Amino acid sequence: MGRRGALEVMGLDKSFWAGKKVFITGHTGFKGSWLSFWLNEMGAVVKGYALKPATTPNLYEIFSLEKNIDSVIGDIRDRGHLQNEISEFEPDIVFHMAAQAIVRESYDEPIETFQTNVIGTANLLETIRALNSVKAVISVTSDKCYENHEWDWKYRESDPMGGWDPYSASKGCAELVTASYRRSFFLDNENKLPEIGIASVRAGNVIGGGDWSKDRLIPDIMRSFSEDKAVVIRNPAAIRPWQYILDLLHGYMILAQKLTSQPADYSEAWNFGPAERDEQSVEYIVDHMIRSWGDGVSWQQDEGFNPHEAGYLKLDSSKSRMRLGWSTGIGLPKALDSLTKWYKNYYDDEAEMADVSRAQIREFEELISQSENSE
Repeated sequence: MGRRGALEVMGLDKSFWAGKKVFITGHTGFKGSWLSFWLNEMGAVVKGYALKPATTPNLYEIFSLEKNIDSVIGDIRDRGHLQNEISEFEPDIVFHMAAQAIVRESYDEPIETFQTNVIGTANLLETIRALNSVKAVISVTSDKCYENHEWDWKYRESDPMGGWDPYSASKGCAELVTASYRRSFFLDNENKLPEIGIASVRAGNVIGGGDWSKDRLIPDIMRSFSEDKAVVIRNPAAIRPWQYILDLLHGYMILAQKLTSQPADYSEAWNFGPAERDEQSVEYIVDHMIRSWGDGVSWQQDEGFNPHEAGYLKLDSSKSRMRLGWSTGIGLPKALDSLTKWYKNYYDDEAEMADVSRAQIREFEELISQSENSE
């Protein structure tokens, strides 16, 4: 394969994003902050709409997003406020990431979880109905949207929605809402094809530097390591589709580009999962990070009561690989080393973390560029 232009990185066309108006719900969260930062670096005009950051510290403040993008603090359940902000901005592309994203919290606050994840999605799509500017919408759900039978084969986009816990059920519902709006309100009358690109995306456990969410594995490990405490692990045998944050966002942006130019061909659901070799147990993750961190850190198993969580769930991402040309650029071991280095820099106060993050983006772009050019 010949060498691609300098502005294109394995399907990611930086020139496409320069000057694009991008509206992101959930921009104060872990994934939303990374996406806002990366798009801003490529010259996009970004506006975010989200609640205040849920943790201290948080990437929203580390990246100084309040100064670098148009940032609005608002609740996705408040349709009037959301409508005013998005209508005023007239975006080209919308990424919907706002969510209640913690499984265990969904047991404590099931109504809030359903209102945020289901009604919040409907609020956004209802608002977009009245806009002429939007060319592409990506609604972010979760791998947990599937009815999980804990079988040995991978879940495909055509498998049934479901969910045991309120979080998983709410994500299945959000998928149905997205599909319903796409079919009911965004098809042209003559050809019954999508007039704008609307897709949902499903991914597994997303990992990377700067996540401090409660009740998640990587943040729990990093907090314990920084305090020289043993990490308490609930289910070391659980296998998860660990997904590096930059790999995932890379896929989302490729899809947005495709949706903009060919909405009828890409308006559907998409899985983004790691290579099979990177689908590893919780025990594998913590053991690798112990070696990467050093300093004699350790882990122990939690013997207390824990509510049900799926023990085995893998995604079939062959459609994304074949039709989008997307693939993971960094294997799990390197991803774990990269995020451990990020946290080390943060806790040791060795560097400006926006610069560290910018360097990791550049390194990622270079790695996937080298991979593409070697084919």
